[in-house]
Amino acid sequence: MTLTTKVLVAMGLGIIVGLTINLTGIGVEGSFIDEYIVGGLFYIVGKMFITALKMLVVPLVFFSLIAGVLGIGDVRKLGSVGLKSFGLYMLTTAIAIATAIGLAAVVIPFFSTPTASATAFTGKEAPPISDVLINIIPNNVVDAFASGNMLQIIFFSILLGISLLMVGKKAKSLAEGVEVMNEAMMNMVNIVMSVAPYAVFALLAKAVAELGLDLLAQLAVYVVVLIVALLFHLFGTLMFILKLFSGLSPKRFLTKIRDAQVFAFSMASSNATIPVTLRTVTKRMGVDNSVASFTVPFGATINMDGTAIMQGVATVFIANVYGVDLGISGYLTVILMSVLASIGTAGVPGVGLIMLSMVFVQVGLPVEGIGLILGVDRLLDMVRTSVNVTGDAVVTCVVAKSEDELDETVFTDVNAGLVEELEIDDASEEALAEVVHKVEKG
Repeated sequence: MTLTTKVLVAMGLGIIVGLTINLTGIGVEGSFIDEYIVGGLFYIVGKMFITALKMLVVPLVFFSLIAGVLGIGDVRKLGSVGLKSFGLYMLTTAIAIATAIGLAAVVIPFFSTPTASATAFTGKEAPPISDVLINIIPNNVVDAFASGNMLQIIFFSILLGISLLMVGKKAKSLAEGVEVMNEAMMNMVNIVMSVAPYAVFALLAKAVAELGLDLLAQLAVYVVVLIVALLFHLFGTLMFILKLFSGLSPKRFLTKIRDAQVFAFSMASSNATIPVTLRTVTKRMGVDNSVASFTVPFGATINMDGTAIMQGVATVFIANVYGVDLGISGYLTVILMSVLASIGTAGVPGVGLIMLSMVFVQVGLPVEGIGLILGVDRLLDMVRTSVNVTGDAVVTCVVAKSEDELDETVFTDVNAGLVEELEIDDASEEALAEVVHKVEKG
């Protein structure tokens, strides 16, 4: 089975076991099932997985961010193409998270009510947005890493990456070391995610056993709102930006980006889709490689529109479940955190959950709340990745058009870049056979 299949099976089994315990009454408070299974085994397995996710946050963001900045290769590239790409990626991410929070804040409270006990969790008051902005710069870097202050770690990591680029060849060995550590962290993420099915079963079984059918009804609302927000961003926001800034046809673009979207959906990884995305924008859409080779990998590192949308909807959902009022300041903090966190969100499956835990901590929501959405996240991650890859291609086309590095004849040609069947004419085949025959004779 693939990981996705395992997670879906675990989710189904967790719901069945949880409902059985809840509806039959065998898990009443003080019973063996309640103390040793729900509050014991299920709690321990779920808590260990959540803790493992939190363990990865700081090193993953640190090495991923530095590797992303070093991937630029030359500080001077942070000129015209770099600034345009960065600006557009941040703009689309900010719009994505704002749209998601706006939609979720209207729909989710209307269809659901708090179900988690008020005594189970008490949220802290979100800090003023002014304090969040001021505290981006760390007083003490070591303290920032020790306390897990992600805004400060993000700021320091980007600054360190730029500084290493400015050092030049002397920093080559260190840069290679960072790449190795970044790859090691990716492997560590894979290791932790490999046990996700068991954690999904334990977390959902515990949650459903305690909260019953009310939780499942709210989870359905979360899934619908998230998918609507993702589709609106893909077909609405991104296509509007493409048309507004480049004048290119959204219909033709959607036709040509389909292969990359399907591949992204199946892989649930922006990084794994880079080769397909690069080929799509260069061969199918006519973008010059000098632009695409920068914007596509850059986008896979910092452009996480789908992940930002998930963070916005999930934050509203969990806040509603626990009855926490974030207020305008809290939502603005979530927007800022999600935009900055997208820079450090590695393009591999499941990392969005790690970044979500950081957002929860910042606004005072329980990290354990992630367990409520973990079961459906793997499937939704596939949809999010398709949105991320589409955003990478949109920004690539817009930047290339502004730099006059896009061949519109290729973009408008429906058949441009299609993979054709390899054919060898008879004369060439005979010549090849003769050469092979001579080689075999020695």
